[in-house]
Amino acid sequence: MALRPQRTFRRRQVESSDSDGDGAEERPAEVPADAGRPSAGGRAEGAEPPRRARGNRGRGRVWASSRRSPGTASRRDRGAVIFLESGTVDLSTDEEEEAHPSSESKDDQSPASHSSSSLEEKEVSPIVKIPDAAFIQEARRKRELARTPGDYISLDVNHPSTTCDNKRSNEEDPESDPDDYEKRILFAPKPQTLRQRMAEETSFRNEEESEDSQEDENQDIWEQQQMRKAVKIREGQNIDLSPKSDSQTLKKFDTSISFPPVNLEIIKKQLNNRLTLLQDTHRSHQREYEKYIEDIKSSKTAIQNLENASDQTLNYKFYKGMKIYVENIIDCLNEKIVIIEELESSTYTLLFKQSEALLKRRQDELKCESSYLQQLSRKAETSVNGSLAPDEKDQRILEEIEARRMQRRQARALSGNCDHQEGTSSDDELAPAEMTNFQKRQGDILQDCKRVFEDVHDDFCNVQNILLKFQQWREKFPDSYYEAFVGFCLPKLLSPLIRVQLLDWNPLKLDSMALNQMPWFTSITEFMDGSSEDPREEDGSDKKMLSAVINKTVVPRLADFVEFIWDPMSTSQTRSLTVHCRLLFEQLASENEVSKSKQDLLKSVVGRIKKSIEDDVFIPLYPKSSEEGKMSPHSKFQERQFWGALKLFRNILLWNGLLSDDTLQDLGLGKLLNRYLIIALTNAIPGPDAVKKCSQIAACLPEKWFENSAMRTSIPQLENFIQFLLQSAHKLSTGEFRNEVNEIILILVKVKALNQAESLREEHHLEPPISPISGV
Repeated sequence: MALRPQRTFRRRQVESSDSDGDGAEERPAEVPADAGRPSAGGRAEGAEPPRRARGNRGRGRVWASSRRSPGTASRRDRGAVIFLESGTVDLSTDEEEEAHPSSESKDDQSPASHSSSSLEEKEVSPIVKIPDAAFIQEARRKRELARTPGDYISLDVNHPSTTCDNKRSNEEDPESDPDDYEKRILFAPKPQTLRQRMAEETSFRNEEESEDSQEDENQDIWEQQQMRKAVKIREGQNIDLSPKSDSQTLKKFDTSISFPPVNLEIIKKQLNNRLTLLQDTHRSHQREYEKYIEDIKSSKTAIQNLENASDQTLNYKFYKGMKIYVENIIDCLNEKIVIIEELESSTYTLLFKQSEALLKRRQDELKCESSYLQQLSRKAETSVNGSLAPDEKDQRILEEIEARRMQRRQARALSGNCDHQEGTSSDDELAPAEMTNFQKRQGDILQDCKRVFEDVHDDFCNVQNILLKFQQWREKFPDSYYEAFVGFCLPKLLSPLIRVQLLDWNPLKLDSMALNQMPWFTSITEFMDGSSEDPREEDGSDKKMLSAVINKTVVPRLADFVEFIWDPMSTSQTRSLTVHCRLLFEQLASENEVSKSKQDLLKSVVGRIKKSIEDDVFIPLYPKSSEEGKMSPHSKFQERQFWGALKLFRNILLWNGLLSDDTLQDLGLGKLLNRYLIIALTNAIPGPDAVKKCSQIAACLPEKWFENSAMRTSIPQLENFIQFLLQSAHKLSTGEFRNEVNEIILILVKVKALNQAESLREEHHLEPPISPISGV
């Protein structure tokens, strides 16, 4: 928007109430028509204070404006003539002030007006003449007539003005305006009388009416000027755009302006271009319209298909139900897994403490009995005072050992098992109090196990019910089932439930339930049978579910039993453990890859056997003088230790088919037979007992080691054993031990030492064996 033009001001011609500023005189009873001009020759003394007040007022006008006309006399700043005697204030000279009131005049009253007001208050009661509306309109008309029209527009509709006396004073003395530093700043309004407040309020209302009218007029003038600029009226023309002259003004066409030539070709070309543009736009709109029509048709078709296909709703409900079901079962198992782990830890701790107690007792008894026999062997070297009697602790241990042996002999006699060798018993009997305590704690654990899922629905804790849910998914939507790899997730999902069922399962007991008879094993097998005929199962995840469960859940539990609880010296525990391991390994045999959990289990078995050989095998060698026949304590102790080592040898070879042949040969033959058993046999007296022991050793050897019919010599680890057999045969060949020699030949044939057996038979002119060992 264009800025308003700079405003110029003209001097107004306003009637003055005094002609001479210095000749004011008091006239008590006269009110002249010209607002009271005083004579120039005389001056009353009472007029002196107003004159001084005028001088003070000139210096203290903080509201003075620079817009005042420079020709205005300073004497016109004086107020109306005050007649003190009549008490009348003449406001006729203040028409200009009433028409243009100033905001500053309301805040700052001149000292002269205060002085005159104080005089009037002292002498008479003042009467204020308030102008009416007609008077104000007449004053406004006179002001408009006095304004000289010009080619400018006022930019300020608010014209703060002073009284007529101030205007006259400014016209006479342009230099009378005080400087900024000379102005007196009023910090508080001076007290006003009632008459002054009424006059001020009346002038304020009149000022508002005048300002509204002046704003409207100035706005009209400014709009006309802007319209004049808009139509670009040339300089020099003075066209009146007021509403009165609009009807008389005519717009003329300038013929001097020239236009470019126009012919038919140009018009035709422009029309063709316009037509081409419109046609292109129309074609684009047509394509969009056709696209929208196709989208509408496809949307309607999709809506109709969805409305007609009720299976989609059922499918959605099924998938949503499965999602909620899986989330719920996972939340349930996450909550119960902590309790399950605590129960497993309690079970392992209970069994481990029992196993540790039995192992420690056996080792302590072995040390005690060996120490006692060593003291007996040094009988000649002991002192006369007699220190052969063991202390009370050793004596109590020896008595407990003998009491348990007596109980086992009585039990074997009642069962009719007379062919039993001392030392082959496990010696794992517990005291009645210890057995009662163990059974009580084990019963508490089993009760807690039953309460794990007592607050859970069968659909979330029963393996069969869970597999039925997923079987429905596999039958209804096989594609999504196999795409979700459910078969790989189920083993981990079922693991906590299977672990709960395995809490009561002890693989070291012969009477423990077999894995293939457990409910979870049967349920998984049935689930796998249902997926065997599905050709869409490419990865075979369902078929491998059982092996995955065994690897993730059962095998780690077996490894813990082997490492912490299993006693290799116990034949019953070893036999039961090997049975369960064979069953598990048969289920894992279908996998081409080697299971890591299986390897860890076998490593635990090997490590436990090595530890047992080092800690539990002890066959003492006493001098011949200490052995006073088979009934001597030394001989009995040596026999028990030999048969105990032979029992461990037999238990080691029970792992045939589970451990590799090299591992078994190294453990059984290298570390036990050649290091302990052969030395004990060499130190023993040759005879039927030694042959019987060798026969027991040969009976423990696996037959598959000698299945090769082309073998004429035995395996290298049996070389010491074969040499001992040959030496024993030479010692027994003379006399009445020919039957024992034949037995030795049979042993050599069994271990595939055919060359040695043939040479021995020919050397002693013995007949061939009557019944050769089958399978050799």
